[in-house]
Amino acid sequence: MSGYTSTRTFGAPRELVWGCLTEAGHVGVWFGGHDGRMEDMVCEPVVGGRWGGTMVLPDGHRIEWDGRFLVVEGPARLVWAFTDVPPLPADATEGYAITLTEVDGGTELVLTQEGGALTEEQYVEARAGTSIFLDVLAEHLATLRA
Repeated sequence: MSGYTSTRTFGAPRELVWGCLTEAGHVGVWFGGHDGRMEDMVCEPVVGGRWGGTMVLPDGHRIEWDGRFLVVEGPARLVWAFTDVPPLPADATEGYAITLTEVDGGTELVLTQEGGALTEEQYVEARAGTSIFLDVLAEHLATLRA
């Protein structure tokens, strides 16, 4: 496995989903999953803009995330490279590539993570973590539509 793709459909307008992917306050809610929380979240959605923050887990463990936006075509496509072993190399491409498409009743999100920087086992773990992040994103979107 050299990566994975996850597809979700959210009952929310594409612009709202885009905002939850590109605004630090929203990213900080879903990127930590149910148990983690993000501190000092930075989200500058322009090509070359910074992305990152510190994930704080319930046991106090801290994970530093460092990233950079590679493609920003709002509200349809977003690509950013990131690492949890800063600093992010200048030529890094490993991260998320997301496409948002309007569908009846909401938005389809297709997320791919690939690049070969991770082992097969790490991609399996990354996919599981991403699934949790997308679950929390769905829950967060539901609160914004309520």
